[in-house]
Amino acid sequence: MLRLLYIEFHKLKHNRASKVLSIIYFALLTSVALVAAIKFDVGPIKFHLADQGIFNFPYIWHFNTYIAAIFKFFLLLVIVSMMANEYSYKTLKQNLIDGLSKKEFVLSKFYTVIIFALTSTFFVFVISLILGSIYSDFNEFSIIFSDLSYLFAFFVKLLGFFSFGLFLGILIKRSAFAVAAMIVWLIVESIVKGYLYWTFKDLKTSTDEAVNAIMQFFPLEAMANLIKEPFSRLGAVKSVASQIGTSFTKDYSVSFLNVVIVLVWTFIFIYSSYFLLKKRDL
Repeated sequence: MLRLLYIEFHKLKHNRASKVLSIIYFALLTSVALVAAIKFDVGPIKFHLADQGIFNFPYIWHFNTYIAAIFKFFLLLVIVSMMANEYSYKTLKQNLIDGLSKKEFVLSKFYTVIIFALTSTFFVFVISLILGSIYSDFNEFSIIFSDLSYLFAFFVKLLGFFSFGLFLGILIKRSAFAVAAMIVWLIVESIVKGYLYWTFKDLKTSTDEAVNAIMQFFPLEAMANLIKEPFSRLGAVKSVASQIGTSFTKDYSVSFLNVVIVLVWTFIFIYSSYFLLKKRDL
């Protein structure tokens, strides 16, 4: 494993675009802390976002992982370009000539994906811990380290997303087209979801439940379901909702079923990558 990782990071070290995109990605993760600096002070209206409870433990784990997941696109570019460069610079063929098996080649990419996901998760953990220590109203040990399931969900989400990108990179061989294929797949899932809403619009039971029961098995939808939006959990939002006669009954917890679905898709993407490489004449 270490040998395979060394080979991959040696390639990344000499790829300027990958280094720049990685730096941008981790800089954006760090920028989550800048949310604490958002203040409005106009006459009698005083608003400080950090005072709204977004950095309270354990809510911060939910909020920060949800926001950080938005930036995963930058590391996706690193992964698909990493695969595209193998074909452009013929390093894939050279690695195979030098004795690396196709299975080891795919594993080296997957191990890199795991390291990226783990590093991102650790990064978010440290940032959240620092922000929570500064702004949280609750500092009891049991409260601080509750709801860490969101960090695990964040890791699984990145693992699945990057594995999808790796598969598309091997399938299409060109980074721009691989990213475009990801966007097209997102559009396809959205169209299917819209069609299901139209099909089930006359159901006596909940249309949302019927649609979600099917859509939860689609890869990108499954990844999105891992960490649901956290904003409606805020006390201020609930207060406004109650004043207009609305209440939120959403389940915000990390679903074990969603985790399993994403992990199954991760396995499918990695195995399909190996299958493609094994059958392809290089």
